[in-house]
Amino acid sequence: MTHATITSSPADPTQRLAPGNHASAFSASAGQNAESPLRSRQTTPLEDAIASGGSFETDTHAELAAEPAVCEVSNFNLYYAEKQALWDVNMKFAHGKVTALIGPSGCGKSTLLRSINRLNDLIDTVRIEGNMFLNGDPIYARNVDVIELRKRMGMVFQKSNPFPMSIFENVVFSLRIDGERNRTTLEEACERSLNGAALWNEVKDRLHESALGLSGGQQQRLCIARAIAAEPEVLLMDEPCSALDPIATGKIEELIAELRGHYTVIIVTHNMQQATRCSDYTGFMYLGRLVEYGPTATIFQMPHLKETEDYVTGRFG
Repeated sequence: MTHATITSSPADPTQRLAPGNHASAFSASAGQNAESPLRSRQTTPLEDAIASGGSFETDTHAELAAEPAVCEVSNFNLYYAEKQALWDVNMKFAHGKVTALIGPSGCGKSTLLRSINRLNDLIDTVRIEGNMFLNGDPIYARNVDVIELRKRMGMVFQKSNPFPMSIFENVVFSLRIDGERNRTTLEEACERSLNGAALWNEVKDRLHESALGLSGGQQQRLCIARAIAAEPEVLLMDEPCSALDPIATGKIEELIAELRGHYTVIIVTHNMQQATRCSDYTGFMYLGRLVEYGPTATIFQMPHLKETEDYVTGRFG
């Protein structure tokens, strides 16, 4: 589909929100005209984009330019029927790094994540403009085999979803689907994946018991083991800890830290403390726009935009 760029162009180009300009889209500016105290303050580009139904130019930090990208999003728009959910998203995900997507509910985080492995294709009313690339290969090209594409990505959902079969068969499921029948190969893949998910020592003596007998945290780590068994290029995680207790959450976060470098991880989270603990880069989304994207430490300690500062400090959201 041909992409038509949607833009919002303020009459005064000085209204562009440059890095370090703390004009806020969410709180009134103190610098109103002294002679006319009731005069409205200047709106920011983000406010203009939201008001006009247009796109917003993301403040992408310079550090990302030096990172080799595994996955890239290019001028990506997504619609549910006539309702637009994502607005001209441009970003790349760094190889071997953990990227967190944060923002209030309904801002498009999960929609963007699910678009990467084309899960939104299952919704009849969805249409897209733009493209995404996985190691240079277009994700939305007409000739793409979606099943083969999804084999290149691991997906971990908000609620753990182990299959009603043994722990062993859960882990090697993707290999069996690919036709692997060699028992030694399957056993090696199972042990390697369970070790990678920090679960091997807990289940090595019960591999042939039902996976449904594991605790919630163990089930989620099993799903991660199943996802990495096929050695994916990208691991997608949609709020993987939201249904877990603090102890289980801590184990998942430790696991994510261990996976860094071996896998490119993209995680959606509502827990900003989790984003600071787990990720190398963070993207802040609001109402379908990617507002600011940069190193996690900078996003949470010295963000370029006041909108980002307002969100990460809890002033809204």
